[in-house]
Amino acid sequence: MPTTPLDQHREANASSELLPQILSTISDRGVEFVYFQSVTITGRVVGKVVPARHFARLAVKGIQQHRTAIANLQSTREGVLLGGGVHAPEYTAMADLDTFAVLPWDTSVARVFCRLYEPDHVRSGAGEAFASDSRGLLKRMHADFTARTGLELRTGTEPEMTWRGPGLNATFRPGSSPAYHIEHLEKGRAIYQKVINYAQALGLDMVEGDYEDEGQFELNWMYDHADLTADRLTTYRQVCKQVARELGIEASFMPKPATGMMGNGCHHNFSLWRDGVNVLETPGVTELHLSDEGKAALGGVLAHSASAMLVMGSTVNSYKRYWDSGQFAPSQINWGLDNKTCTVRLSANGRLEYKLPDAAVNPYLSHAVLLAAIDDGLTNELDPGAPTIGSSYDSAQDARFAPLPLNLGEAIAAFRGDEVLRKALGPELADLLVDYRSDEWARFCGYVTDWEKDTYWEDVP
Repeated sequence: MPTTPLDQHREANASSELLPQILSTISDRGVEFVYFQSVTITGRVVGKVVPARHFARLAVKGIQQHRTAIANLQSTREGVLLGGGVHAPEYTAMADLDTFAVLPWDTSVARVFCRLYEPDHVRSGAGEAFASDSRGLLKRMHADFTARTGLELRTGTEPEMTWRGPGLNATFRPGSSPAYHIEHLEKGRAIYQKVINYAQALGLDMVEGDYEDEGQFELNWMYDHADLTADRLTTYRQVCKQVARELGIEASFMPKPATGMMGNGCHHNFSLWRDGVNVLETPGVTELHLSDEGKAALGGVLAHSASAMLVMGSTVNSYKRYWDSGQFAPSQINWGLDNKTCTVRLSANGRLEYKLPDAAVNPYLSHAVLLAAIDDGLTNELDPGAPTIGSSYDSAQDARFAPLPLNLGEAIAAFRGDEVLRKALGPELADLLVDYRSDEWARFCGYVTDWEKDTYWEDVP
């Protein structure tokens, strides 16, 4: 009998009816190579390429990578390799067979997502789940949440991003915006057509999209189980990078590309389902409203939003969205009924829009943190207070909630003080996240920017 989670995953793959189906697909479609891919704490996709003739063996055995890959093999300013150091053991990456897909732009290549485990040979914890695997963490958290509450978190994301290249410049009158202008969609027709076609081929049910600002597109797909949404956002990003390569242009998920431009957000729209029913709604009530269970979940989200910013706005650049005027970014922690100035907007009965996540977010961590906050709200029946009426930019901060951090340093401090979120991520992942972003913040604080040169070079006498 399998004894560890790694053993169980190996046994499940060996006996899965999906394995012979995948091998048949490999043969029928002429697949020659397979990416065994996993996701780092920053959302970067890492892994190995495997000749397809070895897929069956490695789907059961797994592949090995040095564990510091989970932190992008990043060294601190002091030269410390984050995630365990150079002498740390590897982790074992095991394929989730239900994520196998052939790449539509080159059918000789396929990919499969992996979950990560401690290797067999370590003295302590051999075969256990690798604690810093954000994708594996979300799967475990969501399964536990559903087992305890009967609830399923369903989400859809709004992945804004910026494209740059010949012919993509926006033209509009001063004081106006190119948002929703079909002419600019036409300029980017090759972009949205390729992205939508490739994404659909990889299982994303694309539903709508628009042009929002200079080079900024948002293309959306149907909401689903949070685990699937996170995988699909990662897939979508890979699709966009491929389309950029094919068109000879650039595609970026940088949260704030330039001063004066709209920031790139990634709003998370969420709902909670039990036995096929959305519990955020109240049967028979048609006006815009939120159920009591929904209010408790929302109370948890608001209570932990300040400390969640280390995940939702994970980079130095993320906070530029809040300092540049007219960006539609939240300025304080609150909620409202179809109020676009709030941190959380009840956009329709049964659906809450969480506006803090930006385009660079790790979707597994964002969903894990969102799930932990919702769970705390339900457990403790946290009150979100009354909805904000009018503009959040003109109203006072609700004293029950901490102010939103306005830079990465403040976000690190807020996260450090939140025991609920730290416990949900676990000490190893929580500490690694703090260490990684603390080093990033220190590097930025020590870097002389163009703004400083422009401001101070000739400033005195």
